[in-house]
Amino acid sequence: MTAERYGEEIPAEGGRIASLAPDGAVAASGIEVGDIVREVDDEPVHDILDWQWLTADDEFSVTIEREGLLFEADVHRVPGEPLGVEFEDVVFDGVRQCANACAFCFVAQLPDGLRPALYVRDDDYRLSFVYGNFITLTNLEDRDVQRIVRQQLSPLHVSLHAVDDDVRARLVCPTVDDTTLERIDELLRGGIEIHVQIVLVPGMNDGEVLGRTLEWLASREGILSVGIVPLGFTAHQRRFERSFSADESHRLVHSLEPWRARVRASRGIGWVYAADEFYLAAGEAVPGSAEYDDFPQYENGIGLVRSFIDEFSETIDDVAIVPSETVLVTGTLFAPVLESLLRRFGLNDRVRVLAVANRFFGGNVSVTGLLTGHDIIDAIREDGADARYLVPDIVVNSDGLLLDDVPAGDLAVRTEAHVRVVGPDAAALVNALATPV
Repeated sequence: MTAERYGEEIPAEGGRIASLAPDGAVAASGIEVGDIVREVDDEPVHDILDWQWLTADDEFSVTIEREGLLFEADVHRVPGEPLGVEFEDVVFDGVRQCANACAFCFVAQLPDGLRPALYVRDDDYRLSFVYGNFITLTNLEDRDVQRIVRQQLSPLHVSLHAVDDDVRARLVCPTVDDTTLERIDELLRGGIEIHVQIVLVPGMNDGEVLGRTLEWLASREGILSVGIVPLGFTAHQRRFERSFSADESHRLVHSLEPWRARVRASRGIGWVYAADEFYLAAGEAVPGSAEYDDFPQYENGIGLVRSFIDEFSETIDDVAIVPSETVLVTGTLFAPVLESLLRRFGLNDRVRVLAVANRFFGGNVSVTGLLTGHDIIDAIREDGADARYLVPDIVVNSDGLLLDDVPAGDLAVRTEAHVRVVGPDAAALVNALATPV
């Protein structure tokens, strides 16, 4: 590694190295954990995508900052060899925030007092590509589009909601000129494919408005899939009092069938998928796995129920007997699914479901992943059974905390019950059922 570049201005962006493979090419160049990567071949590095793009060659120069000084390191690697470097963050220059005022924004409906990270309204195309986060495109600049196309950051995940200008103005409430539709066409022309999300609000973007939105999207082959999810609202807002009723959910699900048949005939896929919540609200069975194709909207919560049912059915034969009375902790939305499976496989004599109401958020929030520690603790205390309680780990973050910062380990301590946190998939649940206390 060459000597310090004294007196030079240190670039603003850069990513701090979290770990290095000791036998990797980057470590061999003299770069160390904790160093901040500023440039590659004199090009600034704004995020991990820049790093991957700029280090595609087998030889390159890296400018790093260490203790306030700049160093140059020449990296040489064997063709195809991984560089062996991990960064602390995916983006190095801060997550781009949403500048819209969407009528249904869930983050804006959160109560005060939660951890700061929960209030971040990210609208960053880089996180859309890396993690599948849905973005609005309203903050996209020309240079962003050029970069996305140049680096082929595809597919992206876009929250569209409607194509009618008036509806978008009332629903998305952009604070800048809304060029989202033009941006989508620009990206499609550049070879970028897109998964779309539509948050459906009763009386605003459903019915004929939804039909026009689907017509616009269906005419563009680069739109890989469309996921339709219902409005979710908490008790900490005053605008919404209801989402979709059972009858409305039934009509919505069946209104999509002609669209699915039309696109399946031309592309071989169902293309537009209703969220699991619509089927459960309507009291209807979720479609078979073939209807979800390759589950393109799985990370958006579409197809989770079908996947769980199928996996549970395939693995439950491994359970000869449940060794102790067991209570499955879940949200009110998923509780009927679990209860049906327990009856179907004759497990309801030893296993039952504890449906936990979401008192913390209120409103129509009923998914398991948004349950808080206090609500789970209260529900287990009220249940009061001499049993083991299985809690899915989707309620816990990577630091072992629930949404209200209750540590997962406190669930057992504060309920004085046998509480075990298990994986969220059916196979993990089946394994837990067969495991003695």
